[in-house]
Amino acid sequence: MTRPQKQPRDLIEGRAALIVIDIQRSTFIDDSTQRSIPNMPGYRDRMEAAKPLIAKAHEVGIPVIFIQEIHRQDGVDFGRELDGDEDVHCLEEDPRTAVAKDEMGFARGDYMVPKRRYSAFFGTDLEILLRGLKVDTLLLVGGLTDVCVHYTFVDGHQSDYFCRVIEDCVAGSSADTHEAALRAMEYLQTGARCKAADVLAVMGQTGRV
Repeated sequence: MTRPQKQPRDLIEGRAALIVIDIQRSTFIDDSTQRSIPNMPGYRDRMEAAKPLIAKAHEVGIPVIFIQEIHRQDGVDFGRELDGDEDVHCLEEDPRTAVAKDEMGFARGDYMVPKRRYSAFFGTDLEILLRGLKVDTLLLVGGLTDVCVHYTFVDGHQSDYFCRVIEDCVAGSSADTHEAALRAMEYLQTGARCKAADVLAVMGQTGRV
C-alpha cells in the first residue's frame, strides 16, 4: 500500500553529483557475442546517452564522479562475485577495464573512484568525497541496473542521500532484470526513476555553489 500524502520531492534536492557507474572501455571495444557479464540489448546506446548529462554537469558546475570496477590480476578480491553468472572481468592492466574517458567526455576536475565490489560505497572513499562536496542528491547513470547501479542506490539511500536513477542512461544484464531493479529503486524512494531530458532541464537551474 502506498503511503498517502507523501511529501513531494524535487528531482534535485540541494546539491547534486552525477555518478557515472562502470562505463568502461569494454562497452566500446568488446563486440564478442560471449561476454564475461551479460548485457541487455541496446546496452551501449544507453551508456552513450549519458554523455550529454556529463557535458551539462561540466557546464553548470555539478561534480562528475566516475566509478571504475577493477580487480587484481590474481583475483584475490573477487570474493563471492564469481559464484553467480559473471565470469572473470575488469582485471587490472586489461585495456577493457579502463574508464571510457574519451567516449564519455571525461574532463579535468572530474573525480575517479575505483571499487572492488558492486556498490560504489563499499570499501571506497566515495562517502568522504560526497561529504567534502556537500552533495545531497545522487544522479546515477551506467551499469548494470540490477547490480552495481542498484546496490549503489541502496547504499546511497541508506546513507540518506536523495537518489535518482536516470532510467534511459542505465542498462541491466537483461531487460527483465533492468526493469525489476528500476521498480525496486522506485519502491525505496518515490520519484527515483527519471528521464535524461527532465534531468537536463533541471540541471540548468542548479549546480555547485
